[in-house]
Formats: sequence, structure tokens, C-alpha cells
Amino acid sequence: MTGANTVLISVGTRLSWDGDWFTVVGLEADRLRLRGSSGQTVLAHTATLLADPMVTLAGADTTPAEWPGSILDDLTLAQRKQLGQRLAHVQEVLTGYRGGGLGDPVEGEPRPGYDPRLPLRDRYAAKAAELGVTMRTLERWVAAFREAGPVGLVDHRGTRMADPVGGVDERWLAMCKTVLAEHTDAARPTQRLVLQRVSARLAAEHGVGEVEEPGRRRARAVLAELSRGTNAFTGSTKGKRSIAARPQGVYGRLRPTRPGEYLLLDSTPLDVFAMEPLTLRWVRVELTIAMDLYSRSITGLRLSPVSTKSVDAALVLFEALRPNSRHTTSSGLLPYAGLPDLVVVAEPGAGERAQVSGLAGVAAETIVVDHGKIYLSQHLLGVCQRLGISVQPARPLTPTDKAAVERFFRTLREQLLEALPGYKGPDVHSRGKDPEGCTYFFLDELESVVREWIGEICHHRPHSGLAEPHVPGLVFSPAEMFAHGMARTGRLRVPSRPEMVFDFLPVAWRSIQHYGVELNGLRYNGPALTPYRNRTSPFTGAHRGKWPVRYDTDDVSRVYFQDPADQRWHTLAWEHATDVAVPFSADALTYARRLALTSARHVDDRAALAQLLHRFDAGLTRNPTERRLAIRASAQRHARLAAATGTSPEIAQLPTVRAVTHPGQPTDEAPAGVESAMTPEVSGDDDCEEELDRCGADEPAEVSDEDFYAEALEVLP
Repeated sequence: MTGANTVLISVGTRLSWDGDWFTVVGLEADRLRLRGSSGQTVLAHTATLLADPMVTLAGADTTPAEWPGSILDDLTLAQRKQLGQRLAHVQEVLTGYRGGGLGDPVEGEPRPGYDPRLPLRDRYAAKAAELGVTMRTLERWVAAFREAGPVGLVDHRGTRMADPVGGVDERWLAMCKTVLAEHTDAARPTQRLVLQRVSARLAAEHGVGEVEEPGRRRARAVLAELSRGTNAFTGSTKGKRSIAARPQGVYGRLRPTRPGEYLLLDSTPLDVFAMEPLTLRWVRVELTIAMDLYSRSITGLRLSPVSTKSVDAALVLFEALRPNSRHTTSSGLLPYAGLPDLVVVAEPGAGERAQVSGLAGVAAETIVVDHGKIYLSQHLLGVCQRLGISVQPARPLTPTDKAAVERFFRTLREQLLEALPGYKGPDVHSRGKDPEGCTYFFLDELESVVREWIGEICHHRPHSGLAEPHVPGLVFSPAEMFAHGMARTGRLRVPSRPEMVFDFLPVAWRSIQHYGVELNGLRYNGPALTPYRNRTSPFTGAHRGKWPVRYDTDDVSRVYFQDPADQRWHTLAWEHATDVAVPFSADALTYARRLALTSARHVDDRAALAQLLHRFDAGLTRNPTERRLAIRASAQRHARLAAATGTSPEIAQLPTVRAVTHPGQPTDEAPAGVESAMTPEVSGDDDCEEELDRCGADEPAEVSDEDFYAEALEVLP
């Protein structure tokens, strides 16, 4: 084998290795004996030496060249046919056989004039006369074949590489990129406007006519090439900003090896409206989820009216650490039913499907969060620190750091939300005529729908992002991947304290007086404070002499105190809790005080709260602030009631939900084991049979407008 792509190693060959030049002085079975520049002799293993990328042979052509395989694969059928014919002619000149002497020869080969015993010059002349080409052309074909093989015979006139932006002034290209980058956060421009701004900038910077600009058609083609894949002129502008925020280099990723290693926390406004029970009006909702990156399982979620608060994010994390804690986390505070025990599911029998509705629980080690205030608040960071959990903030404006969560939000929208009443679409272009008027689910019902879809469908459906490297092609569902990870890990780290929920509540340091403790102007008391009244606490540090009290911003009608004697937790009620029989948040208290100041000089917390909560119950909210507080308070009370009674609405009976979660089942039939949701017709007291069966003579006579309003207004003298 000879050619320009080979190098012969023999005695005297020089090579560079390990920073020195060596000369081959001997060849053994699998060894090369080398002499260095200083005279030392080295015995090197031949295969190991040649495999070292730092070894360079003297005289070897190290210039990178295009791989011939890509050239051959890029040929059209006509070019392949032409190459095959040319290769057969060259091989017949060299060997006398069109197939190169490999395999069975064609009948009649070698033909007269191509006998290998004839001089090569005579064979050139015979082939030139046959093809009607010059001998010089044949010599070039043979030389190219000997140097590069069949690739050398390719007619490169049809395979030349063409740069889409070739021939255009680099200054014009750079200015186009600058103008396009300036429109990343702006509204979408037209190509005409961008080209006009490029021309004006170039004229101002280099002078009129100094930079050669391409023609109109060519300029638009080059501009389209420069903006390819950026949504600069097509697609949504939101997508344009997202594309611009992508990493410019190689994409990196977190590579989890077990469940709970990385937990992704994120919030998003849902593209569906919910109904608030106070005024039966629509309200926007935000979804906060915790996702286990290893299995793509949703381990915690929470729907919040209007906006998400830091306590919502903390309670989502709590649900991820304590599975089957739906009632515990649905109200945003400690419910009356207390913290449920950890549910252990027995292994199903043979042939049964291991499907358990609900969310998986993990003991997180690292949490990836946004830079939002709710995730970087002292509340959430303090909880993670106390539990030994690392917090890893994602890079700002880099959605690829949490691509799995972003993809889940899209799947949720496309496969669940768009089938629900009140769906408004992902943008204004997809919005219906009146999505607010189609709102059907209350906030707690909507959360039940999302939980049911995740637990029964999403977790048991094949996920394209889950795979086992040792078994290529095997697709897992999140539930299967979670079980696979737990079996491979061989260990499970679980929370050790059942009262861990108090770690998710913020702490306030107060002194214990004879009347109890005071927090935000409210006084709390309870029998647990009796041994510590008017005493200095043993705590030292920044809060020397004070006692720690836990409170919930969504319900400041009570606080929680841990007895240092036995470490048990006790509830301290507000002194006027009997006058306000429902829970209220710190936001409601602050707003009620501000409301009372507009009509009275001094603030009475009891009267102000009673007045505000009365308006909440009566549906008399007067402005967006009151309405937002009322929605959160109403959702809180409903969740407390559900936690206390252990019941929840049968969302699965709703026709639309059955159509989504039980595909193929008629919507007019209830699922197996579920009674019909039809309720008897309810009639009012004015629909009794006696009134409905009146004869025409019993109906009141038609009254004129003057007689109707005769007594409506009092006539003053």
C-alpha cells in the first residue's frame, strides 16, 4: 500500500515524542529501538507509541483534510453513476479488468489493448481513443486515483462548497448582527427596516459608499441566513427572547444518579382560569412544583391564587419530603388534622401494575431554584439549611438550567389544561373570545384535577427523556424510573422528625409576659406559657433573653411554641380568636388596619378584622387588594375543612375531567365504582305547586310605570 496518506517507518525514520526528537535504530517484534538527541536509547512498544497523539513522524502530512466518506455520501445518483463508470475505466487501464481484478472477471476480459502485459502508454492510448478524451486527462485520472482512491475521480464541479454568506463584506455582516441583537427585547421589525438601519449605520460609521452592500434580493437572503433559528422575523417574540438566552457553547446538564439528588423548584402562571367561591368570578392561578430530576416525577405541587409566596414554595418542598401530605400542604399552614404518617405501599402481587396515584416523596440533597424572591427568601433558605439541603440557584435568564421543568409545564398545558373549561391559551394570539366566562373549576378543584392527572397518567406514561445507558432503546415512565433508581441506590434517607413541618414556618423572637406573647400587635396566650411567664429565656446570641415563636403568614390567628422542657409543640391562640371565628392572614391584618385608619383615628384589630372578614364572607370585596386577600382566605378555609373531615370533592365525576383522565370512556357514564354525580333538582320556595298552578285570574294585573313608582320615593313638602 503506497500513497500520500501513508508513512514508512524503518531504520533512520525520525519522530517527535515527549518533547524530544528520536531516530529509529532498530525494529523488533513489537518494539521500536529509538535513540534520542542526547544519545540515550529507549525501547518503546510500537502500538502504544503510535497511538500516542503527541507523536509526530517526520515527513508526515498532518494537514487536516475532508473525510472522503462525506464526499461520497453527498453524491447524487447521476454523480454516483458517473463515478462508477470512470472508476471502471481507470481500473481497466491499470489492471486490464473493469472490477480491478477482484471477483470474477467479465467475459472477454482483459480486452485487446488493455492486456496488463502491454506497456501502460499503449493502454492509455487505447482508452483515450475509446472515450474520446486526451491522454493527459487519463493521466490525471490515474494520478488522482492513486493518491486519493475513488474520491479522486469525483467531478468536483458539482460538489463545490457554497457559503450562504460568502462574498459579502464582513463589515456589512457584522452590522446586521448588531442590529438584530438590538431587537432581541423589542417588537418584531421587518427585513426592510433592518436593512435600512444597517445602511444608515454603515454610512455614518464608514462613509457613504465605502462598504459594498449586496443587492436587494441577495441582502434579504443573507439576512434570512443570519437570523435563522432566532425567531427574528417569524415565530413569537417570547420565543425570540428565550432563544437569545440560550448558552452559546456546548450545553451542559445536571446528571443525577439517584432519586432526590436534584430537586427542581419553579413556578409558572397557568393558562387556565379558576373560580373563586366568594363572588364566583375568575381568578388567575400560579402553579409551583417540585420535580425529581432523576425520574422526572412531580414530588410536590401547590396552586396559589394570583401570585406565589415564599411560604408556598416552602410547603411544596415540605410535600416533596413528606409524601401523601396533600391536606397538610393544601391550606398553606398547619391543618387541624395534623401531619399524616408516611405511607408505605406494599409490593403488588404477580401480574399487578405498580400504579399508586399521588406524588412520590424524596429526601432532596440539592435544590435548583430561580433567582425569584420566593425562592431566595430567608424563609426557604433557612429551611434548607436546617435540613441539610444545598440550594443551587439557576443562572438568570437561562431556561435551559431547568429545561425539564419548562418541558413539563408545556406538557401540562398541551395535554391537560387545554381540555379544561376556562383555558385561555399560551398567548394573546391563542386566546378565545371569552375564556373568563367559561371558568368552571374552583381553585381547590383545579388542584385536584392536576394532581389526578399527574398521579394517574403523567407518572405512568413513557417519557422520552428517561433512559438506561446500559439498555439502549428501553423507555421508562417516571414511576418506573423512580422504582429503578430506588432499587439501584439501595438506601433511603427519610426525615427523622414527624414535627418537621414547623421548620417550614418562619420564626419570631419575643419575650413572654404575664399576658402571653405579642406578635405584630396581636397577643397570643396558652397554658404552655405558664412556666415561662416573665422569665428570661436561656437562648443567647442576637436574640438574647427572648423566646422563639413560629407563625404562619397565612393564618396569624395562632402561633406555635416549643416547650424547651420536653421539646413538644403547643398552639397559642389569639386573645380575640373567639370574635373572629375563621383564620386570617398577616396580609389581611395589615390591610384591615389600613382600612380602619381611613375611618377612625385609632385601630381596633378585633373590629377591623371582623369587618373585613365579614365582607369576605358576604362577597362584598371592593377592590383588587381585598379580592386577592379574600381568595387566599377562602381557599385556606376550604382546605382546613377538607383536612378536618378527610373528604375531598369527586373531581373525577366531572364530564370534562373524565374525558381527559379516562380517555375512551363515554362522558355520560360515571367511572366504575363511582355513583352518579347527578343531584336532584332543587326548587325554591316560590316554585311550589300552588303558585305554579294558579289560574290566570289569580295573577296580578298589569301595573303601569306611574303606579309602580308611586310609593317608591317620599314626597317632601
